[in-house]
Amino acid sequence: MTTKSIEVDYLFTLRAATGEPHPVGKGPKGTRVIVAVTGGSFEGPRLRGSVETPGGDWVTIAGGGVVRLDVRLLMKTDDGAEILVTYSGTGHTQPDGSLEIRTAPTFETGDERYTWLNGIQAVGIGHTVAGGVEYDVYHVL
Repeated sequence: MTTKSIEVDYLFTLRAATGEPHPVGKGPKGTRVIVAVTGGSFEGPRLRGSVETPGGDWVTIAGGGVVRLDVRLLMKTDDGAEILVTYSGTGHTQPDGSLEIRTAPTFETGDERYTWLNGIQAVGIGHTVAGGVEYDVYHVL
C-alpha cells in the first residue's frame, strides 16, 4: 500500500465565541443542540478580521463521543469584505470533556479582493476552548 499525503497552505486561525447551548432534544440521528456564534476573530497572512453575528452551529450528538457539526458564520475582514463560511465536521469528545474537531469549510463572497476564496476547499483542525472554539484553517492545494 502506498501512503499518500495532501498539500495544504495555512489560511488563518479562527477563534469563535459561542453562546449557551440550546438543546432541542433527541431525534433519530441523535441529540440536537443549537449553539449561537456570538463573535470572534480570525487572522492569517492574507486576511484578518472579526466574526460577526448572526451565526450558529446546529450540533448533533451522535453517541459514542462523536459530535457532528453544521456551521454557518460571517467573517468581516479588516478592510470591510464580508465572507460567508459554511462547514460541516466531526468532533470527538476527549477524556477532559473538550472536543477535538475536524471541519471542511467553504467560502462565499462577492468582494473582488477575496473571490479567490470562492473556489477553494479548506480543512480546519481545532478544539473547544473556554467560551468557544479555535481552528487553524488550511487551503487544500
